[in-house]
Amino acid sequence: MTNKFIYLILFISFFSFAEKADKDQPIIIDSDELLIDDSKNISTYSGDVILQQGTLIIRGDKLIIREDKQGFQHSTSEGKPTTFKQKMEGSDDYIEGQALRIEYDGNMDKIHLYSKARVKKGNDLVIGDYIMYDASSEFAQAMSGNTKTKDGEELKKGRTRAIIRPDKK
Repeated sequence: MTNKFIYLILFISFFSFAEKADKDQPIIIDSDELLIDDSKNISTYSGDVILQQGTLIIRGDKLIIREDKQGFQHSTSEGKPTTFKQKMEGSDDYIEGQALRIEYDGNMDKIHLYSKARVKKGNDLVIGDYIMYDASSEFAQAMSGNTKTKDGEELKKGRTRAIIRPDKK
C-alpha cells in the first residue's frame, strides 16, 4: 500500500466518523450581535461566536448562515482563526480544525477550510492553505499555494504537510 493511499484513508477518516447523533441535537449559537434578514434567509452572528450542536463546537469572530430555496443550510465562519471540534463516532477521540475561514455547503455536503488550514485527529495532523472534504463521495484534498513578496515576486511554492504518528500499543 502506498503512502499516498494510506494518507487518503487517514484524511477521509477525519471527517467521515463524526458523532452521528449530533445532527439530531439542537443548534445553540451565542454571539455579541445577531442580524437576521428573513427576506434573504440569512443570519449573521458576530463577536465571539460560539456554535454548539451536540459534541460539535465552532468558534469564530463571525458566522453567516444562509438557507437556500431547497432548505439546505450553508455557513461561513471567519476568525483569526475560526475553529471547530467534534467527537468521533464510537470513540473518545476528537477531530479539531482551524483556518481563517471555514465554509460548509449543506447541499453538496462539503467542508472547505481556507488560509492557514489545519485538521487534527488524535495525534495525526494535516496542514495546508486549503483543505476540502466531500462527505458524499468521501473525497478529500489538501493544497497550498505560492508564497509571494509584497511586490508579487514568488518566494517559494507552498506545500501541504501530513504528520501521521504510529499507534501506541
